[in-house]
Amino acid sequence: MKTFIRSSVALVLLMTIFSCKNGDRPKYQKSTTTLLPELEKSLEELVQVWYPKSMDSVHGGFWSDFNYKWEKEGKQHKMLVSQARHIWTTATLSMYYKDHVYEQMAQHGFEFLRDVMWDKAYGGFHTLFEIDTNSLKLVSKGKSAYGNSFAIYGLATYYKASKDTAALELAKETFRWLENHSHDSIYGGYFDVMAQNGDWLLEQGEDLGYDNFIRKNWKDQNSSIHLLESFTALYEVWPNQLLKERLQELLVLVRDTITSNKGYLYLHQERDWTPVSFRDSSETYRQDNFYLDHVSFGHDVETAFLMLEASHRLRIKNDSITRRKAKKMVDHALEWGWDHEKGGFFDGGYYHKDGTRKIENEAKVWWAEAEALNSLLLMAGLFPEEKSYYTLFTKQWEYISNYLIDTEYGGWYVEGLDTDPNAKTKAKAHIWKVNYHNIRSLINVIHMIKGEFQLTAH
Repeated sequence: MKTFIRSSVALVLLMTIFSCKNGDRPKYQKSTTTLLPELEKSLEELVQVWYPKSMDSVHGGFWSDFNYKWEKEGKQHKMLVSQARHIWTTATLSMYYKDHVYEQMAQHGFEFLRDVMWDKAYGGFHTLFEIDTNSLKLVSKGKSAYGNSFAIYGLATYYKASKDTAALELAKETFRWLENHSHDSIYGGYFDVMAQNGDWLLEQGEDLGYDNFIRKNWKDQNSSIHLLESFTALYEVWPNQLLKERLQELLVLVRDTITSNKGYLYLHQERDWTPVSFRDSSETYRQDNFYLDHVSFGHDVETAFLMLEASHRLRIKNDSITRRKAKKMVDHALEWGWDHEKGGFFDGGYYHKDGTRKIENEAKVWWAEAEALNSLLLMAGLFPEEKSYYTLFTKQWEYISNYLIDTEYGGWYVEGLDTDPNAKTKAKAHIWKVNYHNIRSLINVIHMIKGEFQLTAH
C-alpha cells in the first residue's frame, strides 16, 4: 500500500485556525513523534480488516454485519447511514494513500446510493432496505435528515477525491431536498424525521425501521451536528450562497442554543429549541427516557471538532466564540466524564434537579473514544500552554490500545473491555458500527503530528 501523500480534506483546512506565532505549526512534545509509527500501523491494520471484505458484489454497496471473527453473520440490512459512511471512508482513504483502489470502492458505494437508495418518486434517500432472497426490499416507513446528511457527506467527499460530477450533482440535489422538506423557516434548523413524501410529522413520531423514534415535533442535536458536518464538506466543493447561509445557521444553533452554558449538548428540543428534559418527572420515568435526556460526553467532544471545522470552512475571522465554546465542551467532558484511573470517557451522565450530578452509564463506547482522541490532540495544538491536553491524549491512546483494539482478530470492540469484558465476542460490524469515527480520528491525529497542513490564519 502506498505511503500517503495528501492530507485529509477536513484537517488540511481545520488546522489553519491555530494561532501560532510566525506561522509555525503547533509544537507537540517530542514523545508524540514516537507514537507516529504505532498510529500509522494501527490505521493500516484497521483499514485492511474492513476492506475489501466489506464490499458487496452481490447486492451492491457494502456488507453490514460481521461477527467478532470478521465472518459475515447477520441480516445484512442496507442502511443509508452505514452505506454513506463507507463512501466517506473509502473516498478519504483514496486521498490519504493516493490509491485508486479505494476510489473504486467509493464509486461502488456511490452507484448503490444513486441507483438503489435514492427515492425516484419523492426524492431524498430511503433509510433502510433488507435482503429478501436475491433482491432488496424497502422496509423503512419514512426519511431522515440524519441519514440524508451522511449521504451528502459521503457524496461530497467522493467528489473531492474523484471529481465525479454526478456525485456532486446528487449531493446538491439532496441538499435541495432537505431545504424543501426538512428545514424549518420559522425557528431554523431541521426536523430529522419525515414521512416518505417528505412531509413533517408534527403530530406523531415515525419509526424509521432502525430504532429511531422521535416524538411529535422534536428536533435533536444528533441530526443537527451531522448536518453541520456534511454541509461543511459540501461547502468546500460547492460554495453556494444558500448552503453558506444554512451552514452559518447550524453553527450558531449548535454552538449557542443546542449547547448549554455548562458546555454539554441538549439531546432533544421542541420545535422552538426549548430543551426537552425529564428532570421534573418521576425517577422511574426519567430513567426510562435516559436515552432522550442526558449528557453525552462523546457527542460533546465530537461537536467541539465539528464546530471548529465549520467555522474555518466559513472563513470566520478571529472566531473566539467558537474556539472558546469548543474548549469548554472538551473541558466539561474531561472534568466530569473522564476516567482518571484507566482513561477513556464514560458514555453518559445526568444533572439532577437537586443540583447533584451522576455518571449513569459507565460504558466506554468505541466511537466516543475515537472522537476524544482527535479532539484532545486538537486541543493540545490549539492551547499548547495547557500541557494536560497532550498528556490526556497519550493516555487516551493507551486506553484505546489496551481496551478497544482487538489484537487477535483485528478491528475495534464495540465497547472497552474494562467496562464490558463480553465485548470481546460481540459483533465487530453492524449497521450502526462502521468505521468512519475511528479511521477519521487516526488520520487526523497522524496529520496533526506530522504537521501536514498550512497555517494561514483568517
